[in-house]
Amino acid sequence: MGKITGFMEYERLEEGYKPVPERIKHYKEFVVGLDDGKAKIQAARCMDCGTPFCNSGCPVNNIIPDFNDLVFQGDWKNASTVLHSTNNFPEFTGRICPAPCEAACTLNVNDDAVGIKSIEHAIIDRAWAEDWVQPQPPRHKTGKKVAVVGSGPAGMAAAQQLARAGHDVTLFEKNDRIGGLLRYGIPDFKMEKSHIDRRVEQMTAEGVTFRTGVLVGAMDKDSKVTNWAKETISAEQLQKDFDAVVLTGGAEQSRDLPVPGRDLDGIHFAMEFLPQQNKVNAGDKVKAQLRADGKHVIVMGGGDTGSDCVGTSNRHGAASVTQFELMPQPPEEENRPMTWPYWPIKLRTSSSHEEGCVREFAISTKKFIGEKGKVTGLVTVHVEFKDGKFVEIAGTEKTHKADLVLLAMGFVSPVATVLDAFGLDKDGRGNAKASTDFAGGYATNVPKVFAAGDMRRGQSLVVWAIREGRQAARSVDEFLMGFSDLPR
Repeated sequence: MGKITGFMEYERLEEGYKPVPERIKHYKEFVVGLDDGKAKIQAARCMDCGTPFCNSGCPVNNIIPDFNDLVFQGDWKNASTVLHSTNNFPEFTGRICPAPCEAACTLNVNDDAVGIKSIEHAIIDRAWAEDWVQPQPPRHKTGKKVAVVGSGPAGMAAAQQLARAGHDVTLFEKNDRIGGLLRYGIPDFKMEKSHIDRRVEQMTAEGVTFRTGVLVGAMDKDSKVTNWAKETISAEQLQKDFDAVVLTGGAEQSRDLPVPGRDLDGIHFAMEFLPQQNKVNAGDKVKAQLRADGKHVIVMGGGDTGSDCVGTSNRHGAASVTQFELMPQPPEEENRPMTWPYWPIKLRTSSSHEEGCVREFAISTKKFIGEKGKVTGLVTVHVEFKDGKFVEIAGTEKTHKADLVLLAMGFVSPVATVLDAFGLDKDGRGNAKASTDFAGGYATNVPKVFAAGDMRRGQSLVVWAIREGRQAARSVDEFLMGFSDLPR
């Protein structure tokens, strides 16, 4: 521990943002990270608390007190080594993770938590700048072949771990670039795609083969799920060609809003809207791109995806942006004694909200209205939760103007036809059914087929996807070799 009284002497230091008028003119990252001096002060606040709940609060179990101390001591290279020992891609989590580790920080009981995420961000950016992040090819090859299906964070983590164990890994992605939701869904202003590209280069040097534009299994023709595949490979062919198959696709089926007027033009899923902007930012030509320019935009859903729609709409130049949330407005401050070390319920205001957005809570949409087949507005009513269900509040019905409605109410399940192609059992929510028990973890009912990430657990965080990808890799390695040296 670097400074015994640091947590009493220093206040939490937040990362900065570039000014709103400047950043809404482009799609580049705008977070101003901590410099070495500020990172040292933030690391000095770590309490050496004896039982570091931050470790268990973090899904990948980052060894947080250790890398905090190393940053305080100025040993950035070893801090990077410790960070990478549990997390394959800290540049992803250091940018877009909501930091459950900070909610679990012991200092958070009665003070501001240590800025763990900002320290992680500083460590990995320093590591890339100093060229410390290098390929780790295996010393020996096993001769075993593994197919990983889905190139989001779970698939990338599983593929990297399995390649480092010496297996011949092929990573399949139905879209034209690697990254899954990180590539097509997370706006560039939250995470530029060069971070993915660097990891693809590293993984290629480690022996991973990438096959993009390949749909594994099947997908309905009328599906709204992003699919730019140019070829298809059957589940049977994969099972024939590979010694193990790991399914790591996302929970891509968006939750719909089946109310009158849903078929009007101008009502779209968020995942129709966001990926198009990612492609434009990559320099691709997109036909009939959905745009918010000069439009009154209403975003349905108060989570991260909804926030991303807000930020993108503001950059398009929307006339107005309003975000609806069915749940009541959370308190501005959490009840720490009641929730610590678990994730607290409190009002969270994102950088996109600060750029311009009206937020309405406890509101339900009754119907969409339109003219000549095009949405022009919607009718809402405020609700309250009674006896286990939402009840309309009399006298609160209202009509809102809307030229573009974006449905960002979460995701319900993976694409069912892909799971059906393999004959997988599903849980009650339509996810691939696979246990995480230590022995045979992540194995499905189909021999040599494993499932991990959102495809197995449902909609979740990037950090959970990385954890599951790593753990599934270990289970696959044990399945193939009888033992595994990979960390769990």
